[in-house]
This record gives sequence, C-alpha cells and structure tokens, in this order.
Amino acid sequence: MQFIKRIFCIGAAVFAFAAFSGSLKAADAQWVTYDGGNGPGKGKNVVLISGDEEYRSEEGLPELGKILSKEHGFKCTVLFSLDADGTINPNNTHNIPGLEALKTADLMIILTRFRDLPDEQMKYIADYLDAGKPVMGLRTATHAFSIPRGKTYAKYSWNGNEPGWKNGFGRQVLGETWVNHWGNHTHEATRGIVAPDMKNSPIMRGIKDGDIFCLTDVYEAYPKAGSKILVYGQVVNGMKPTDPPADYEKQRATDHKKQGINDPMMPVAWIRDYKGKDGKSGRAFATTTSSAIDMQSEGVRRMLVNAAYWCTGMEDKIPPDGTKADVVGDFHPSMYGFGKFKKRTKPADYEMK
Repeated sequence: MQFIKRIFCIGAAVFAFAAFSGSLKAADAQWVTYDGGNGPGKGKNVVLISGDEEYRSEEGLPELGKILSKEHGFKCTVLFSLDADGTINPNNTHNIPGLEALKTADLMIILTRFRDLPDEQMKYIADYLDAGKPVMGLRTATHAFSIPRGKTYAKYSWNGNEPGWKNGFGRQVLGETWVNHWGNHTHEATRGIVAPDMKNSPIMRGIKDGDIFCLTDVYEAYPKAGSKILVYGQVVNGMKPTDPPADYEKQRATDHKKQGINDPMMPVAWIRDYKGKDGKSGRAFATTTSSAIDMQSEGVRRMLVNAAYWCTGMEDKIPPDGTKADVVGDFHPSMYGFGKFKKRTKPADYEMK
C-alpha cells in the first residue's frame, strides 16, 4: 500500500509539474497562435503583425485572428512589439519576435507604424514580399516602417526614395504611404460608402453604405494607379453613426488645392496587385480603417474577413451575404491614443478563452 501511495504521489507531482511547466511556457510565449478549426481556411496559415503606438493593434489583431480561426478555419499567429521581459510595448519600435512564421504563411496581415526592425527580423518580411504572397495592410500600415538610410531594408521606409521603391512598403505594396489626416482627428468619425462600381466585389458582399463605421478619422490618400477603390470614407460631423456628413473645405497636402471635405471623398479601402521579385506579383488589400475600436463595427469585421478570403484566392467561398464576422470572446477594445495601451500585458493574455 505504501508503494502504491508513493507511486501515486510521484505521478501527481509529475502531473502538477507538467501543468506548471505548460502554464509557464504559455506565459513566456512571445506570440499567440489560434489553431484553425473547420472552415474554408483550414490548412492555411495567417500571420498577423501588430505594432503601433496609437491604434491598439495589439488588441484588434488578436480578435481578428480569433474570428478567422474559430469561424473560418485559418490557423492564425499574432505577433507583438515586445520588450526584453516579454511584455507587450507598442512603443518599442525595434522588436517583433516570431516573424519567421512568415516562411510558411499564406497571408500576412499587418498593422504597424514607423517600425525600425533589426535586419534579422526584416528579412522574413522582405522574403515574403519578394515571393509575391498576399498582404492585408490596416490603418498605419501605409507607414509601417521608418528605417534610416544606409540600413539593409531602408527601401521599405514610408519616406524611402530608392529607385522603384519611392515611399517604401506603403506606396509600392499597398498603394499609398502616409499623407495626412483628412477628417478632424478624434472629433470626426468615418462612414464607409461603397464605391458604386465595386458593389458586386466579393469583398463587399454583405456590406452596404454605412455598415462600416469607424471612430478613427479619414486619412488623406491617393492610391497608386491601378488600385481599385472599394470604399470611400465620408467624414462625419461628430462621432456617432447618426451624425450628418461634414461640410467644409480643406486644403490638400499633395498639391495645396482646396476641396470640399466630402467632395470628393477620400478612399479608405482598396485592392491592387503589387510586384514581388523576378516578375512575381501578389494581391494586396489596404484600408486606412480598422483600429481596434473600429472593429466594434460588424461591417469593418466583415470587410476584413472577406478580404482574407479574397487575398488567399478563396473569393468563391464568400457567401452572397458575406462571411460570418461575429465577435469571438470578450472583446472590449480600448480607445485609440498615444500612451493608452494596457500596461504589463503579455501575448498569453490574448489566448483563446
């Protein structure tokens, strides 16, 4: 009997240690992965790269990853800007561990701002783009990188001037770099108006005028020739869906002319093909919406999920009324703003509950 008790105690101790080790491993993980379930995306890998100081990508991209995984079958890995102790710090512009996941990715979704990553990390992004693989760029991805001249990957910088890569990743891959705020930041919201000639686009299935409503303002943007505008951003005179369109003139940053703030409206979502290396080309979807707080809008979530299907060549799988885009788990995103990120959080805090 004593022998059996001893064996039982040893077994219990081993089990407890294994459980503790598993918890410790999860707590120390530098990224979070949601294994895909059943759905059209089963077998496809999506890497979501967060890292911006203002728009809470560290909150929004885990939610998008959960939706894509739980409801649509994609395996999703979410990466974060981390400090050396493993805590999430969007103000750390020099470290996003886990980018090697791009080696097997079928889709890269990126919402970063002015990152200057070390060469060993940037190489994975460069290799992915050289291969002409699909990209979704959200909000500040138009100015995803700020890399000083002379560094290996300086051409990807938002203000780069290398031949063939003027204005870097934003302009050459997504179709636009940072220009300016167009709406009155924090005071004028964005109402999405579907481009008349794109109402039948697979990405617009299940989305009508006004379904996309964002508390972030409209950016000034002039996507590269060849881009197809999906959604225009109507500047709203306030921060509520019931507020009327704004009506005043504003000076353009590009040519210093004036125009009505909504006449014409600025594009806030578009698609295009970008050029990789050796003639390879890839699909790109870009939107200047989609901060974490914007993802409270079902229309925003549906647009992003539809876009993930389109980017991965599965537009024929998008239902006529659009993809399922319900919130997964407890999602209460923080309002955007500098210095307002949740302190002392770790990737494990965004595990699927």
